[in-house]
Amino acid sequence: MSADEEDQDAWLPELTTLKDSDGKWEVYVEVIYNLFKRDFVDSQPQFDGKWVRCRKDPIYDGKFAGFWHCVSDGVVEDDRTPDMCRCERISWVRLIIENATARDDIDIWKNKRGSETNVLIWYDEYFLVVLGERTRKRDGFQYLQLITAYTTEKEHRKRKLRQERDNYQP
Repeated sequence: MSADEEDQDAWLPELTTLKDSDGKWEVYVEVIYNLFKRDFVDSQPQFDGKWVRCRKDPIYDGKFAGFWHCVSDGVVEDDRTPDMCRCERISWVRLIIENATARDDIDIWKNKRGSETNVLIWYDEYFLVVLGERTRKRDGFQYLQLITAYTTEKEHRKRKLRQERDNYQP
């Protein structure tokens, strides 16, 4: 990120780095999980009048699946790899959700993946939060589920997201 981009991020918390935990992954993962837990388990943000919840199952290493999807990468659930860019920005996720409609540097649109509808919240064409629209079967309660959040630094990924965003028809 350039100096100008860093200035834009002044409204977001500083990165939480592995270095802050003396380079010890076991300590670091607890620190970032506690931030995630504070933001999505102990309390829940709202977006567009709906609660945002995290996926609990499967629990791996005592931590919710929603957490692992926000701090790691990979297709196979049991074989995801920590992504330090995601880890460092874990406390950005809730703030981006809560500020999405109030900021000009955040784009919002929806897409379909199979039968599921997702809300995409893209901060400054740099950090993407994906929320899935959900309805609880027993009572019809509608909410959003935090699917994942990650940086979008690769140009081909940005191009794809720009095209999807620009073609979106509400």
